[in-house]
Amino acid sequence: MTDQYDVDMSWDDFDEARDPRPNTNQFDKVVEAAISRRGFLGGALAFGSGAAVFGSGLFGSTTAARAGGHGKFGFHPIGIATDAAVHVPEGYKSNVLVRWGDALWSDADGAYSPETGVSADMSDKVFGENTDGMELFEVNGKEVITVNSEYVNPKINLPAASEGTPQTADEVRLLKNLQGVTVMEIAKATDGYSVVKDSPLNRRITHETEMALAGPLAGHALVQTKADPTGTTVKGTMNNCGSGRTLWDTYLTCEENFNGYFGATGEMPEGEGYIRYGIKGKGRYAYEKFDPRYDISNEPNEPHRHGFITEIDPSDPTSTPIKRTALGRFKHENAEMVQAKDGRIVVYMGDDERGEFLYRFVSNGVWAEGTDGGDLLNDGTLYVAKFNEDQTGEWLALTPETTGMDMANILCFTRMAASAVGGTTMDRPEWVASNPIKVEAYCALTNNKNRGVKPNAGGDDTSVNAVNPRETNHYGQIVRWTPADENHAADSFGWDLYVMAGNPTVHGDEYGGSANVNAGNMFNSPDGMAFDSKGMLWIQTDGNYKNEGDFAGMGNNQMLVGDPESGEILRFMTVPYGAEVTGLCWSLDKKVAFVGVQHPKGQWPDGAGKPRSSVVAVWREDGAEIG
Repeated sequence: MTDQYDVDMSWDDFDEARDPRPNTNQFDKVVEAAISRRGFLGGALAFGSGAAVFGSGLFGSTTAARAGGHGKFGFHPIGIATDAAVHVPEGYKSNVLVRWGDALWSDADGAYSPETGVSADMSDKVFGENTDGMELFEVNGKEVITVNSEYVNPKINLPAASEGTPQTADEVRLLKNLQGVTVMEIAKATDGYSVVKDSPLNRRITHETEMALAGPLAGHALVQTKADPTGTTVKGTMNNCGSGRTLWDTYLTCEENFNGYFGATGEMPEGEGYIRYGIKGKGRYAYEKFDPRYDISNEPNEPHRHGFITEIDPSDPTSTPIKRTALGRFKHENAEMVQAKDGRIVVYMGDDERGEFLYRFVSNGVWAEGTDGGDLLNDGTLYVAKFNEDQTGEWLALTPETTGMDMANILCFTRMAASAVGGTTMDRPEWVASNPIKVEAYCALTNNKNRGVKPNAGGDDTSVNAVNPRETNHYGQIVRWTPADENHAADSFGWDLYVMAGNPTVHGDEYGGSANVNAGNMFNSPDGMAFDSKGMLWIQTDGNYKNEGDFAGMGNNQMLVGDPESGEILRFMTVPYGAEVTGLCWSLDKKVAFVGVQHPKGQWPDGAGKPRSSVVAVWREDGAEIG
C-alpha cells in the first residue's frame, strides 16, 4: 500500500500526529487550595507546585481501604484481570446481548462471516461496530435500547486485501454504515435478553441518514454547502461517543472526533477554525477520495455541520434526527440533562480533548412534565466553566458581549469563544453524571499527558491548577460540583475532587492517587459514568491495560462503583484485554445492566474469527435489582 492511513492510533494520538505542538514546559504556577466553605469540602492534599482538594469522606482511615459486599454496594469486589474474558462478582452472571454484525432484520441473517465480516450491502442491516453510549426507553410497553457505534476498525471490518484503507466507494459505504446509532427492541430471554428481530422499532442511523440542522446556526452561511445551499439539511451523524436522554424521553447522541473524517484532495482551505478543531488535509478513513462531501477542498463548510449533539426519537423510526446547534460545536463526549428550580432545562457537556473545556447550556424556556421538548434546545445560553483555586467556580456566558463574536461564530467555533472568556482548560472532560438524589454533578477528567507541558490547540495556558493538579497526568480524576442554592441554573458553584486515580503500589506521591484509591481498587483513565437509581456512581475506564510500569497491578479496563457519601470505590467488572468499557443503562425493572465492550482484541466474544465489540447484559442470579 502506498497510502497507509493511521487507523491503529487512538483518536487523540491521531490528532496530535497531524498537529504537533512544541513542548513549552514553562509552567511554574503554584496552586493554593482553600479550606472548605459551607462544609462542602473537607481536605486538601498538597504536592509539588499544586494542591488537590477532596471531599470530607475521602480522608478517614477506614472508609478508603475497606472492601466488602455490604450495605449500598450489594456485591463483593473482584480483582483485576488480564485475560480475554468478562468478569463480574460472585452471584452475578453476564451474557452477550448483541455484537457487531448481528442481524437486526431477518434478511440479514448470516450476513456476518468470521472470516470476512459483513458486506457493504448488508452493513446497514446489522448492529454497528464499536459500541459506546447507550440508553434504554419504554415505548408502548416495549423495551427499546439505543446504542452508539463510535468508529470502525478498518483492518478488521474491510477485506484483508485492502490492508486497512478503503480502496473503493463501496468499502467507504461499508465503513459509513457500520457507524452511527442503532435503535432496537429487546426482550427478556432464557439467559438475559435478546434482540427482537424485525421489530418495527428497529432502526439504523448512519453517516448517510438525512437529518435537520436546528437552532441559531441553521441556515447560516457557515453551514451552507453546494449540496445544501439552505444550510438546513445534513447527512449523517458521526463518531458518536457518549449519550444522554432528555426529560421527554428522546435520545441524545454526541459527535466527538468528527474532524478525522475530512481531508482535502486539492488545496486545503485556510482558517483558524480548521486549526483549532484539528481539521487537516488527510482523513482517517480516506472518505475524501471517494465522497466529495468529505473533501474540504470541494466542500469547505461541511465540517462545520458536524460536532453537535443530535436528538433522536426512539419511538418513531420515521422521524428525522435533529442536530441541536445551540448546544455548541466541539468534540462532544456526552450530554447530561437536568432541570433547574424554575423549570428551565440544563445540559452539561464535556469537550474531550486535552486542554479543552466543560460546558453548560441553559434553556430560555421551561419544560412541563408530560410535554415534548419543542424548541427548548434551540433557544438558550451556552456557558463555559471556570474553576477557582478557592474551591468555588462560575459559569461564564458565551455571548456576543462577552466573546466579541457573533452568535453564529460562537456556536460554530465554540472552543474559541470559551478561550475568549477565560474558561478553565481541563484534563479531557469526558462523561458528566448528575446525582438523582442530591443536587450535584460529576465529570470524569480522563487523563492529559500535556498538562503543564503543552498548550491546547488555541494556545491556552495548561499549567497545573487545583482541579487539574498533576503535570503529565496519565491517571485522571473525577471532579464534583454543587450548584449554588441547589439550582443547576445558578451561575456559581462549589467543587472538589471525588477521586484522583493513581497507582499507590508504584508511587508514593501525588501519582499514587487520592486516599480512596488503594491496591485493591486502583484504576486509570475514568471515562464513562452513570448514576443508578440509588445514587451510586458507576465509573468506566478507557486507559492503559498493559499492566506494567506506571500501570502495574491495574490489569484490563474495568467498571467500578463509588459511594458519593463515603468515597468508597469497589471494582465490579473487568473486560477483555484491549477493550474499554463504554456505555451503561438498565432494564426497566432495574434488574439487568447493559454494558458496552469496545475494541476488544483477540477473538472475543466468539472464541474464533474476528474480535467483535458487543453489548453485555449483567444480572444478579437471585433476581434482585442492581440499578
